[in-house]
Amino acid sequence: MKFIIKHEIRGRLRVHLDMPRMTVCQADILQYFLEKQDNITCVRVYERTCDVVISYMGCRSGVIQAIRMFHYETADVPENAVANSGRALQREFKEKLTLSVLCHFGRKLFLPKSVRIAWTLIKSVKYLYHGLRALMNRKLTVSVLDAAAIGVSVVRRDFKTASSIMFLLGIGELLEEWTHKKSVGDLARSMSLNISNVWRWKDGQEMLVPADQIQPEDKVIVHVGNVIPFDGVVCAGEAMVNQSSMTGESMPVHKEAGGYVYAGTAVESGEIIVLVRAVTGGNRFEKIVAMIEASEKLKSAAESRAMLMADRLVPYTLLGTGLAGLVTRNVTKALAVLMVDFSCALKLAVPIAVLSAIREAGAHHITVKGGKYLEAVAQANTIVLDKTGTLTHARPRVRSVVTFGGRDAGEMLRVAACLEEHFPHSMARAVVDAAREKHLEHEEMHTHVDYIVAHGISSFIDHKKVIIGSYHFVFEDEGCEIPHQEKEVFENLPLDCSYLFLAIEKELAAVICVEDPIRPEAPEVIRQLKEYGCEHLVMMTGDSERTAAAIAGQVGIDEYYAEVLPEDKAAFVEKEKALGKKVMMIGDGINDSPALSAADVGIAISDGAEIAREIADITISASDLSEIVTLRRLSMLLMERIQKNYRKIVGINTLLILAGVSGLIPPTTSALVHNVSTLAISLKSMKDLL
Repeated sequence: MKFIIKHEIRGRLRVHLDMPRMTVCQADILQYFLEKQDNITCVRVYERTCDVVISYMGCRSGVIQAIRMFHYETADVPENAVANSGRALQREFKEKLTLSVLCHFGRKLFLPKSVRIAWTLIKSVKYLYHGLRALMNRKLTVSVLDAAAIGVSVVRRDFKTASSIMFLLGIGELLEEWTHKKSVGDLARSMSLNISNVWRWKDGQEMLVPADQIQPEDKVIVHVGNVIPFDGVVCAGEAMVNQSSMTGESMPVHKEAGGYVYAGTAVESGEIIVLVRAVTGGNRFEKIVAMIEASEKLKSAAESRAMLMADRLVPYTLLGTGLAGLVTRNVTKALAVLMVDFSCALKLAVPIAVLSAIREAGAHHITVKGGKYLEAVAQANTIVLDKTGTLTHARPRVRSVVTFGGRDAGEMLRVAACLEEHFPHSMARAVVDAAREKHLEHEEMHTHVDYIVAHGISSFIDHKKVIIGSYHFVFEDEGCEIPHQEKEVFENLPLDCSYLFLAIEKELAAVICVEDPIRPEAPEVIRQLKEYGCEHLVMMTGDSERTAAAIAGQVGIDEYYAEVLPEDKAAFVEKEKALGKKVMMIGDGINDSPALSAADVGIAISDGAEIAREIADITISASDLSEIVTLRRLSMLLMERIQKNYRKIVGINTLLILAGVSGLIPPTTSALVHNVSTLAISLKSMKDLL
C-alpha cells in the first residue's frame, strides 16, 4: 500500500494512506493487521482522513515494510474482529450528536419564528405523551417533570425555553445511549472467545490443532475445566456445563449425547465430544450483548440508589413548585422550581460514571462484568488469594525430575507431559513446557484420562495404572508406596520446590520438582492493598505447610492455610461473608472456581483455567499482579466520583431553585443552567479516573 509519512518522532509515526476514502470495515481490517505486528505497540486509524498513527518499538523499517506489504484483499483478519469492533457504533453516534447540534442552532439561525414554534410544538408531543402516560399509570417519574416543564413553557408561549429544554434532554439521552452501548460492546468483546488451539477427535484419537482448522461436522473433545470452543451437539460423554456467561443460569447444566452446547460455556466436571455446528462465533457475541443488556449485573448498588432517589424526588419537586406558587403568588417563581429538578442529573451522571469506569478498567487489561463488582472491590475488607499462579509466577518451571526404581528421568517427564497436556493449570503447563524444551515427543499412548479436581490425573499406559498429582492424592487416596530402599532420596527432595508425584502400579516412579517463585511485584502489591484499607489478607493453597509458610512470609501475608481443598476455600469465603465481611477472592485454577463463585467479587488471572475466567466477575492480565491495586484504586475513585456527583447535583440545583424563587434569575435561565450543569457533570463522569 502506498502512503506518505506526515509526521515522525522516535517510536511514533503518522502516515497518510494514498486512497480517496476509507470505510469503517477497511479501518478495522488495517487496525487488526497492524496491531498483530510484533514491534507495534499502539495503532489508531482515522477513517475520515485516511490517517494512521503508529507507536512502535525498535526499528522503524519493520513498520514501514508492514504498511507497504498490506493489502485489504489478502489480510488475514477474523470475521468477528471487523463485525463487532465498535468503530461503526462510535461513528454513528458522533454523526447523530453533530447532526443534533447543527439542526438545533440551524433552526434558530435560518428558520422563521412561526416554523420554529411549529417544530417545538410537534417535538413536545413526545415528552407530553410520556408524562401523561406515567400519570395514567399512577407513577410520578422524571418524565412527568420533563412534560410539566415543557408543557408550562408552551402554555406560557415561551417556546425558546421549551426548545432549549428538549434539545438538552435529547443530547443527554444520546450521550447516555452511546456510553452504555459502547461499554456493553467493549465488555462483550472482552468476554468473547480467544481460543487458539482445540482438541480434535478423529479415528478414536485426540489431536491438538489450531482452532481455525476446525470445520462444521468436525468433532472436538472438551475436558473438565475447559471452555467449549464452538456451538454444537454432544455426540459422546456427559458433563456438567456452566452456562452463566451465556444464559445467566447460576447452576451448571447436565449435558449428554444429543444435548446442544454453546461456545463460551465451560465444562465443570466430566468431558464431552462435540459435533461442531458453527465455527464463526458470531452468534456468541450477539448473545453476550443481549445477556449483558438484560442483566442486572451492570447495575451497582450506587446506580440503583440513584435511580430510586431520582423517582422519589419527583413528588417533592412538584410539591415545591406548588408551595413556591402559594407563598410568592408568582407563577414565574413557581416555575423556577419545576424547571430545576434533581432527578435528571442523578439518572444520567451515576450510570455514565460506572460504565465509563468499566471501560477504563478495560484499558488497564482488566475485564469487569458489571458495575456492582467495582463497588464490591471498593468495599472489600477480606481478600483471599490463591498461591500457585496468583502470588507465585504464572509460569513455573521444572527444576528437576527425581526418579525411583531405576527409571529414566526423560521417560518419566515424557509420561507426565502426556497426561498433563490435557488440563489447564500452571503446574501442568510447566511439565509440558519442560518436555517440549527437551524435545521429548509424547504421542497419545494412554487410555481415557480422568482428572480429579485439586488432586491429580489417572490413566492407563501399557495396561498399567499411572497417576500423577498431589501427595494427598498419590499416597493417601491411592495408597501408593515409596520404594523401601529409596526413602532417604524422597526425604531429601529440594525444600524450595512444589512437587508433582508420579506413580505407576501403586509405586512411586518419579517426583517432578517445580520451581514456583513468587512474583517480584507480589510483596509490594500486598503492602499497597493494606494501605488501601484491605484489613484481612489470607493466602490459601493446596501445597504443604512448609511451602505455604515460606511464601506467606516472603510476600507479607500474616494468615495462611495449607493443604486446602476447593471446598475448603469456598467454605472459608462463606464463613467470612456470614461475619459481615465483604470478600474478594483472587485465583487462577479449576480448584479456585467454587470460591470465586462464592465471593462477593471473584477475580481470575487471565492466564489461568478457562472455567475460572468464565465464573469470575473480573479478570486481570497474568503479566502484572499490580493490576489488583489499580482495580482497587479505580473502584475507590469511582465511589468518590459518585459521591461528588451527588454533592454537585444537590448543591447546584438547590442554588438554582433558591435563585429562581427569590427572583434573581428567570425560569428560562435556571432551566438552561440546570441542563448545562447536568450535561457538564455527565461529561466529566466520562473522563478517566486514573
